[in-house]
Amino acid sequence: MARLLFIDPNGEGLDLSWTAQANGHKVKHFIKDEPKSLNIGENIVPVVRDFKPYLEWADFVVLCDNVLYMKDMDRARENGVEVIGATSASVRLELDRSYGQELFKKHGIETIPYKTFEDYDDAIKYVKATDARYVSKPDDDKGDKALSYVSKSPADMVYMLERWKKNDKLHGRFILQEFVGGQEIAVGGWLSNSGFIGPWCENFEFKKLMAGDLGPNTGEMGTVLSYVNESALAEAVLAPLQDALLRTGHTGYVDVNCIVGDNGVPYPLEFTMRFGWPTANIQAALEDFTESVLSCVSKEYDFSAVTDTISIGACIAIPDFPYSHITRKDVTGIPIYGLKGRILNHIHPCQMMRCKSLPNNSLMGVEYEEMFATAGDYVMVVTALGKTVQAARETLYNRIERISIPNSPMWRTDIGYKLQTVLPKLQGHGFAKGCKLV
Repeated sequence: MARLLFIDPNGEGLDLSWTAQANGHKVKHFIKDEPKSLNIGENIVPVVRDFKPYLEWADFVVLCDNVLYMKDMDRARENGVEVIGATSASVRLELDRSYGQELFKKHGIETIPYKTFEDYDDAIKYVKATDARYVSKPDDDKGDKALSYVSKSPADMVYMLERWKKNDKLHGRFILQEFVGGQEIAVGGWLSNSGFIGPWCENFEFKKLMAGDLGPNTGEMGTVLSYVNESALAEAVLAPLQDALLRTGHTGYVDVNCIVGDNGVPYPLEFTMRFGWPTANIQAALEDFTESVLSCVSKEYDFSAVTDTISIGACIAIPDFPYSHITRKDVTGIPIYGLKGRILNHIHPCQMMRCKSLPNNSLMGVEYEEMFATAGDYVMVVTALGKTVQAARETLYNRIERISIPNSPMWRTDIGYKLQTVLPKLQGHGFAKGCKLV
């Protein structure tokens, strides 16, 4: 068994350390000492507020984030610490979108034309001059995520640019990328220090808060994914980059989000040089996630994932997600009922803790008992497996109905549903052949 130090400033990777601990590993989970993350992991895993004293203690350091402490991690690698995750060189591919796009082009992978801006007025003039539909995205780690926007028309894009200018949203570069109609799909792989290992992970994200892709972007409210031994998408946009990625020193998961155009061409949109949330939680339902992570740097561990099986997951949140403006006391310590028995195998804690609360039964003579509770508004991910998307969906939502949380829990009720129209189009172009609807 290994000693694992998880570097997780925002407290996103609780499920990883909880699982590693359950598998017999010794863990320390670093989370920043801030009000929003104060109770995450409490009484679940050993949480520490300073990672530096544990760098020598750990056999392996696992990065759950790729923005903070990157220089510290680069130095740790130079000093012989076995770090699994992004490097300063690899993270640039994700945070500097134009840099990432240039890597694709360098390897003969067709990309969507874009233009970089540092000034709203210049961007507004550009949209008016071209009279075209665009997608806006931040182009460095200073950019506001609110700048990620798919316009519905040139006028819509101009309106949003003017609104962002008025609200002073610009804190870094951003790009305007030509809109291309098609079907969105991502593919990822595990990169060891000698190359990609194991099968490919094809995945479909559901990013909007509400069913029907309505409401604000949340990052991700759920995902459908499967591991496949053969992936036409991976061969087109990820496998050709193996040597270039190895030169960055990156180990761990690498993902490329794409849109397959109506012409059948897969266009890479962006890198994810880290674990995805909740993608990692949903992958964990198909593999020993700790083994997968450690196999990237050590031959003592074996990567093994179930292939040709659908894994689906949905995020369970409480108000005021996704904005998280209210104080922690309003979203902390709320009991989560129903987490007993076999369902625990399908629960992936995010912002959770354990504390004493009233059980969900008669109050007559009942005392407080320790149970799982919320430690923020992004509470957990629930997963299910199936040979088809439909079978996995049915199991997922049956499980969610067995969980009860006071304070108006919310989740998307249509994860996977849109694949009824997306999959036939992708498969008509030769992609996502391993994903079955029914």
